[in-house]
Amino acid sequence: MKRCVVWTVIILFLFFIILNFVSWEYVTMDNLKSTLFRKTIQVNNTEKNDKYSGPQRISHPVNSVWVIESGGRLGSQMGKYATLYALAKISGHQPYILPKMHDMLSQLFRIKVPVLPLEVANRMKWKRYLLKNWMLPEYRNISDDHVRFSGTPWSWTFYHHIRDEILQEFTFHDYLKEEANEYLAQVRGDRKNVTFIGVHVRRGDYVTVMPRDRKGVVADKGYIDKAMAYYRNKYSNPLFVVASNGMTWCKENINASFGDVHFAGDGKESSPAHDFAILAHCNHTIMTIGSFGFWSSYMTGGETIYLTNFTMPGSPMMTFFKYDAIYLPEWIGIPADLSPLLAEKGENNTGII
Repeated sequence: MKRCVVWTVIILFLFFIILNFVSWEYVTMDNLKSTLFRKTIQVNNTEKNDKYSGPQRISHPVNSVWVIESGGRLGSQMGKYATLYALAKISGHQPYILPKMHDMLSQLFRIKVPVLPLEVANRMKWKRYLLKNWMLPEYRNISDDHVRFSGTPWSWTFYHHIRDEILQEFTFHDYLKEEANEYLAQVRGDRKNVTFIGVHVRRGDYVTVMPRDRKGVVADKGYIDKAMAYYRNKYSNPLFVVASNGMTWCKENINASFGDVHFAGDGKESSPAHDFAILAHCNHTIMTIGSFGFWSSYMTGGETIYLTNFTMPGSPMMTFFKYDAIYLPEWIGIPADLSPLLAEKGENNTGII
């Protein structure tokens, strides 16, 4: 009998120890029912080769839940994450991300915002806000506890005031850092004092969508030549690393005769992590259009050259896009050649900037 009591005590003690060390990545509905409940939440912390090294733990009252609709490709998801993070911080509320966003971003970054499961999100009563692409003053005055944002925000005006925190959220996993640095070291070879210029050329569906739906153009050969000439004139030993979802076009149109151009990746949009990490580990950037290029430039720092004025007057794109809200003031814009669109209208490009 005594032995049975002893074993019962031991089992209960072990069970108590286990309960105190277990934490969950997802918040549950029971957690959300009480505004006084404090819960330790496990956050993704994947190390090299995706080996899990243990949870980071944060404790906070679960009395507010702010989320943003997930959707879109990598750059779009990053913009939504950064916007949610910044708006929640301004108002002192707790951000959560939905599983789809976590699944995409956690493959690249050590993101810390916890995940809200869909079964919980679908049972909550939300105050919904449709965000514009850029920051508005009224977004600073949102005080609701359960907020669900939608829209496609990725303007720096939401989060640039906490740039260091945003970049910390987008810390690459070690294996991606190592792969990117190994690739750049291979590209550099025996050269000394190399300056790496990441070049992102967005093509794909934009080749059709821009002229047909948005009265705009994508970057052409002339733009790439001008941007590369800028860096070639400024640095004695530049090396251009090109990533694109239209690599065939790049190899046919980018001047590689100087021996300073390297084409990275296979141009497949289904696996952007490798290309993105390489671009972000360069010193400076040439981007064309799109959020993927924006975020690789933003994370790289250094100088950025971007394509500007790539839409015709009256473009429907201007209802959700502002050049000065997308591109940082210190970035260098090179105007696009709109002559192909003007030719379709029987005009010339006189007076077009």
